[in-house]
Amino acid sequence: MKLLIIEDDIAAAAFMKTSFESASHVVDLAHNGTDGSYAARINPYDVIILDFSMPKKNGLKVCEEIRSAGKTVPILFLSVIGDTAKKVDALEKGADDYMTKPFSFDELHARVRALARRPHKIETSILTAGDLSLNTERQVAVRGGTAIYLTRKEYTLLEYLMRNQGTILSRGMIMEHVWNADSDPFSNTIEAHILNLRKKVNIGRRKDFIRNVPGRGYMIAVE
Repeated sequence: MKLLIIEDDIAAAAFMKTSFESASHVVDLAHNGTDGSYAARINPYDVIILDFSMPKKNGLKVCEEIRSAGKTVPILFLSVIGDTAKKVDALEKGADDYMTKPFSFDELHARVRALARRPHKIETSILTAGDLSLNTERQVAVRGGTAIYLTRKEYTLLEYLMRNQGTILSRGMIMEHVWNADSDPFSNTIEAHILNLRKKVNIGRRKDFIRNVPGRGYMIAVE
C-alpha cells in the first residue's frame, strides 16, 4: 500500500512514516498544504492522511482540491481539533474518516486498512497466482505449501504485481507505487528486486510467473 502523509509536525510525520514502513507500506511525506495538495493530485496513493491545520493551505482546502481534481483516494483527517462542526466540514469536503490527536497507532493502522478495503472494488486478503499465494493481512507468501521469506520491499513489489495480475506494469508505474518520491528513477533497483523475487518464488525450479515484457515492463501471468 502506498500512503501520503500531509503533516506539518515533522517529528509526528516521521513517527507515522516509520510505523507504516515497518508494516511494509510505502510512505511519502509533505509538510505543508501546498506541497501535499500537489503530491496528492499528481501521484497515485491508496490512502492519504491529512492534518487539519497546516501552513500555506489548511486541510479542508487540500481535501477540496484533491476531490476537484477527480481523485477518489480515501482521505483520513488526523487533527487535534475534535470539534463536531470541524469534523462535519471535513466530511462534507470529501473526507472519508476523521481521527483526533493523540491517537493509537494500532487504531490508525486499522482505519487505514479499512479505508483501503472500501470499494471501488472489494479485494480479498488472499491473492493467488497458480500455486503462489500472498496473504496481505499477515504479509506472508507461500508457494506449494512452503513459506517464502521476503524483505519489506520485495513483499510490496510482489503484492503490487499480484494485485494487477495479467496487466503489464511499466517501470514508471512500479516506481510510483512501490518506491517513494525520493527514489532515483534511473537506478536499477527495480531490476534487482525483480531478480531477487524470481530467485525466491521460483525455488525448486518452479514455473516463473513474473514476465519481463521487453520495452514495456513486468507482469504476473499464469497460463
